[in-house]
Parts: sequence; structure tokens; C-alpha cells
Amino acid sequence: MIAHAGHLPGLSREAVRWREVAHGAWGERVVLALPELDAAQAAALCEQVRENARGRLKQMPVARIVDAVDAAVARLLDRDHPLRRKAEHLLPIVTGYDRESVRLGLTGYLRTFRRPQLLRFLAEDFANPAMLDGFQPAAKGGLLRAQGPNLLLHIWAGNVPALSLWSLICGLLVKAGSIGKLASAEPLTAGWFAGLLAGIDPEIGECLAVVWWKGGNAAAEAPFLQAADTVMAYGGNETLAALRAKLPVTTRFLPHGHRIGFGVVAREALDSRKAPALARLAAHDVARYEQQGCYSPQMLFVERGGRVAPAEFAGYLARELAALAHRHPRRALSPGEAAAVAGWRGAQELRGLEGAAELFGEPADPWSVVHVEAAEALSPTGLNRTLKLVAVDDLAAVPALVGPYRAFLQTAGVAAAPERLLRLAERLAAVGVSRIAPLGRMTAPEPGWHHDGRFSLLDLVTLTEIEPGAEAAAEGFASYAD
Repeated sequence: MIAHAGHLPGLSREAVRWREVAHGAWGERVVLALPELDAAQAAALCEQVRENARGRLKQMPVARIVDAVDAAVARLLDRDHPLRRKAEHLLPIVTGYDRESVRLGLTGYLRTFRRPQLLRFLAEDFANPAMLDGFQPAAKGGLLRAQGPNLLLHIWAGNVPALSLWSLICGLLVKAGSIGKLASAEPLTAGWFAGLLAGIDPEIGECLAVVWWKGGNAAAEAPFLQAADTVMAYGGNETLAALRAKLPVTTRFLPHGHRIGFGVVAREALDSRKAPALARLAAHDVARYEQQGCYSPQMLFVERGGRVAPAEFAGYLARELAALAHRHPRRALSPGEAAAVAGWRGAQELRGLEGAAELFGEPADPWSVVHVEAAEALSPTGLNRTLKLVAVDDLAAVPALVGPYRAFLQTAGVAAAPERLLRLAERLAAVGVSRIAPLGRMTAPEPGWHHDGRFSLLDLVTLTEIEPGAEAAAEGFASYAD
């Protein structure tokens, strides 16, 4: 079976060179055909998307775009729709995640982009979203207008299904002509979504494209990097730094690099009734997409003094991860991933022999939990269901333990009483944490969340002001002024 990726308005399939890449998992195999455009095709596609955005997308009311996106997402949520069935069949083979995880993950994630949620995206960043359609009164006087870029380039990374839709939909909401560069590890969903959107509203479909080139291919990426007004990119910090160096100085660059998440559990959350349920929630955060998301927890700081001790809570977590391994089997690891897990686990085993750590799970298990009694700073694990639990005397110690990783902090999952939540949030914010979520929801950000502490939509636009003085001066030239 061959599945073609991408969305290339104006280009016939026969005119494009396709690179075939095989994927296999769960006893099945699929061949993906990825589009490889030559320089002339890439330049023409950029110009076409840019001009279509100018002439069509920017003239549309944002409500029309919201309705079209909502309709496309509704089709992807419908488990009887042919494309949803195709997604549930192919994505586990391509990404390696088990079918039930993909099914549940898709449904939960896609609900983020229904019409009420899209309106929340707009309301979160714009006091008056109508400024995307025309000049609107500003609170300080005068008028204000927001314009998205004519050409927004998305460079996606990672293998989490459908993750690309977040930035692609944000670009559409600000009426940006969009070109997305597929991640090789999950190159399907963005193109499917773009095709659905084109069927629902052909004019919108002409204002976005989904392409692919091999990472690091300077000749292939150059036409896109030179044409874009704004580039939103995801990946490792070294990759992002190299990309920044290739962009014209006038190009707006919005990078999203690697992040590390952690959890915090207060003593009041640790009794015989609450602790097992909390462990179940934390285990789901760890297992969902194998900690590949920037918001996944890699360490939990657990406060002493509750009725359930940190060591006992670690046991609860181990049992929950073991149970999840039966319901949602871990995907097959690449040699590099397997080596990272083995290396991390080996280091923890050595500490266990020295009496400094307690390790749960056998080497053959698809998960590992380590518990340490001595407080230690935040550090990465081996990912793929590996978790370290650190006991602390007081939650007040946690900000200092995570502070050295300030440049990499994003999401903290917190289980604490209201007054302690607020005190801890103040301190975590001071060391760079930009999102505080409940355990069990760390991997499911709310619609309109501020990714890495920034705006989803406002960072994409340019604001034009008509100053109050210009309005007043215009009055002097009106026909009724004489």
C-alpha cells in the first residue's frame, strides 16, 4: 500500500517527484510517498500561496475560516468518516503507537479545534477579534488592525499524531498563507487536514500547502526560507539555531525548542484515597505518546509528611505503569531510543546498589520508575516511560531544584491545595515555568494556551494603528467641516 503525503495546490501528482519511505509496526507495513519539489516548483508554490492569501484569505471574515476549520475537524472526529478510518489504520503503523492510544489521542486533541474552542483562541489573544477583519476602536483611542503574514512557513518535528494542526490552524485564524514542512516521523495528518479543508472551502484550500524535504537539505529548503515572511519552527535547539542563521534578518522567527516537564505532589494529596487515583493520572501523563511531547513529565517531586510516603507513592506509580503497558503497549524503540533507556536505567541501578535509589520494574519491562530520598535537581530521563520520583521535605524547595533548567522549562503538573498552588505557582513562574496543569492533563493543553509563555496568535500578526490625532485631523477635511 502506498499513501501519498502533502497538499500541493496547482501541482499535479504526475509533475512531482516522490520519495517512497517504508514504515512498519504491529505486524503491518505501509509505504509513504513524500513530495520532493525542485527549486522552480517550490518558488512557484510559495508565490501562489502568497498571492492567494492576499487576494482571497485576507478578504474573508475570520468567522468563515472558523466555520471551515470546524467542519474539517468534525469530519476527522467522525469515526465513520473514511479519512478518520484511514488515520486510525495508518498512524499506528507510521508512528508505532498502539491503536487505542492513537484513537483516544486523536479524539481528545481534535476537540481542541471545534468552533467554541477556536473562538477561545481568538478571544484569548485579541480583545476584539474583529480587528482581523478591519480597523476597530482601540481602548486608548484611535483604531487598530491586525494582519497576519502573507506567507507563514511551519517547520514541524516529532512523531506525535496531528501535532502539526496546532500551528497550521493558528496561521489560518490570522489569515496567513501557510506552507507546512512535514515531519518525516508523522507526515500524514497535516496533508489530510489541508485536503479536507480544500474540499469544504476551495478558496481556503488554495491558500495553504503541505510539503516535505529532507532535513538539512539546503538547496531544497532555500526557496521556502527566502520566501517566508514568518517562520515558526519546532525541533532541537541546535537545529533551530542553524535555521535562524539561514533566514534573512527581516524574517520573523518563532522557534519552539526542546522542553522538559515535571510534576509536584503536595503532602495533602497523599492519603490512601487520593494517592492511588493521583498515581493513575500521573502514569497517563508519562505513558501518553511515550513522553515525546514537550509537556510530558520526566520527574516528580513528592513532599514528605502525607499519609502516603513518597516511596509508597512510587510503588503506586509503578503498578499503574505496569497496568498501562497491558492496555497500551509501548511502541517499538529505535536502537538509539533503546540505548537511551538502557543507559538511564543502568545509571539508576548503579545508584541502587549504592543505596541511593530504589528502582521499580525489571530491565525487560516497558517502563521504569526510580525513587530517591535525597533531594536532587531536575534532570532528563531516558523517555519512553521512564520516570524519577524525588522526595522533598517541602514544596518550597522545588523552584531551586528546577531553576537550573530555566531555559528548558515549560509545563509543571501540580497536585496541591488552592493556597499552596498559588504560592508555588508564583515561585515556579519566577524560574521560568510557563504552564501549570493538573496531573493527568499535562499532555493536553487547553485551547488558546500560551505555548512556551507566548501568544498563539498575537505573535503572528502585525498591528497597524490609526492614531487619535489622525482621526481628529481627518475631521478637518470632511465635507461637513466647512
